[in-house]
Amino acid sequence: MSVAIVTGSAGLIGSESVSFLVEKFDIVVGIDNNLRQYFFGEDGSTKWNTERLTNQHSNYKHHGIDIREFAQLQKVFEEYGNSIKLIIHAAAQPSHDWAAKEPITDFSVNATGTLNMLELTRLFCPDAVFIFTSTNKVYGDTPNLLPLFETETRWEIETSHPFYKEGIDESMSIDQTKHSVFGASKVAADVMVQEYGKYFGIKTGIFRGGCLTGPNHSGAQLHGFLAYLMKCAITGQQYTIFGYKGKQVRDNIHCYDLVNMFWHFYQNPKAGEVYNAGGGRFSNCSMLEAISLCEKISGNKINYTYSDTNRIGDHIWYISDLTKFKNHFPEWNWKYDLNVTLEEIFNGQRSRL
Repeated sequence: MSVAIVTGSAGLIGSESVSFLVEKFDIVVGIDNNLRQYFFGEDGSTKWNTERLTNQHSNYKHHGIDIREFAQLQKVFEEYGNSIKLIIHAAAQPSHDWAAKEPITDFSVNATGTLNMLELTRLFCPDAVFIFTSTNKVYGDTPNLLPLFETETRWEIETSHPFYKEGIDESMSIDQTKHSVFGASKVAADVMVQEYGKYFGIKTGIFRGGCLTGPNHSGAQLHGFLAYLMKCAITGQQYTIFGYKGKQVRDNIHCYDLVNMFWHFYQNPKAGEVYNAGGGRFSNCSMLEAISLCEKISGNKINYTYSDTNRIGDHIWYISDLTKFKNHFPEWNWKYDLNVTLEEIFNGQRSRL
């Protein structure tokens, strides 16, 4: 029997992982207690996604467990033991704005919850592959020190800089920078996942994501940039741009493309390896450019306001360089560009609203 475990299984990356894996494993175990609703209110609830997965996939087994509860998690690991071949740890408190309100909650979910999953993997299925969804926020605000210049619709990096062609690579330091409380808790988890690879020899992969997106994202104001923006385009709800003249740049990777990265890593894993994971130069946009695209796809003008106050530790320009991953796994490539992704988000949002 082959078993995969997915934490945060009703979230964007977790649910995409479940759908991807149900045809590849005998059982896919989902762990998700809808803590996202506590973080973001009803807009953030993933209950609908749990119901969708349970109804669609007979070999999906859902557990409403909090990843901070070691004893509860242990029961799952005891049940399946060495049959567990893959763990995708996608559960998290994902907002750096929200983290400042409850730092202890944020750290306990992001850092302690990750340690719980790692230790149970070591104890019950040490040969399994452990994949962790980290974040580009581990680099803190160091990207803001890059030589940037302003255009009509975006900030961009000087063409002479080594990061211009492909984006920011894994050589950027994660030290001596302002991370936000969220970024710091994810650094702790990121480094611990590396350590379980380097020290204990567990096959761990760390994926430092840019903006992760897709049609099954429960977008809310504090998390889920493109999903929430498209929701505002459909409903007329007011959207707020926070700082940088709305020209801050993000690369955006479709959840399928990210999970497909996980799958390639699973087939040829390494111990404690770190990869940047985003849309790169293939799929990126500024806030203003995203608003324009959402208006074009939805046919509606977005009702937005502007605040001069940027979010603490927020990036002005961030594009991921995936060269390292592509060199390790040359058969992988992106499937979804920004326009196709936004059209999927629009259709998904419209069907649920």
